[in-house]
Amino acid sequence: MLHNYLPILIFIAVGILIGILPLVAGFLLAPHHPDSEKLSPYECGFEAFEDARMRFDVRYYLVAILFIIFDLEIAFLFPWAVVLHGIGLFGFLAMVIFLGVLVVGFIYEWKKGALEWE
Repeated sequence: MLHNYLPILIFIAVGILIGILPLVAGFLLAPHHPDSEKLSPYECGFEAFEDARMRFDVRYYLVAILFIIFDLEIAFLFPWAVVLHGIGLFGFLAMVIFLGVLVVGFIYEWKKGALEWE
């Protein structure tokens, strides 16, 4: 019974070796010459001036969410455009509704001033 699982165990062992071996080889063979610039902490190209756990403005998250929304919109538009002829009027109306909801959300954020930076 256990001899049936031997190929699976060999497969797992080979997979672990393939995953770990390059990491170990890179750690052992790579040059390690740290200098003061490599070891200095920086944040966006300049020295950190506050605690790493400082609070961010909510607008930062709103802009990030807007980016994700419009990125996903583009990810949906490409396959939709490819099969538009095959899905017909129903697919077209579904995408119009989807884009309408996104536009309404964008206009809401715009009117609330979420895109204004001070």
